[in-house]
Amino acid sequence: MGVVSLHPVDYIARTREQYDALGYEPYRWAEWPEPPAWTPLAKPVEESTVALLGSGGAYQEGQVAFHWQDDTGIRMVDTAQPASDVRVTHFAYDLLPAREDPNIVFPVDRLRELVDEGFLGGLAPEAVAFMGGIYSVRRAEEELTPRILEAVGAMDVDLALLVPV
Repeated sequence: MGVVSLHPVDYIARTREQYDALGYEPYRWAEWPEPPAWTPLAKPVEESTVALLGSGGAYQEGQVAFHWQDDTGIRMVDTAQPASDVRVTHFAYDLLPAREDPNIVFPVDRLRELVDEGFLGGLAPEAVAFMGGIYSVRRAEEELTPRILEAVGAMDVDLALLVPV
């Protein structure tokens, strides 16, 4: 295995740069007074079961697609299905590459490969998919976040991998 960093990635700075490149008004970030505490892993990654959480608007055939911005729903996506069966919709990024290969925003095939290769202990049977870019901080806090927490809390997992878009 490669070297594992104990420092979090600054996704906010990366997301801000990508969003600014789209030419929209500046994104209004929710801000908390203090960042969450960094929590070390309780057991090695190769023994851990991972929940996939994706904000790229993924859903599976038969489910209702996400609406445009401020859709605070979630979709539970079967992680046994190949990414080629996953659909995506989102208002804030070019959908063509993600529709050609949903692993770009919802890396379910890559995670299963990591399990097969022994780098991860397991993958939760379902992933939590939602639409990022919720403009209403209140709705993100009162609607979306509790739905995600409830879904992940019902899983028997050790880690959650958030794939932001």
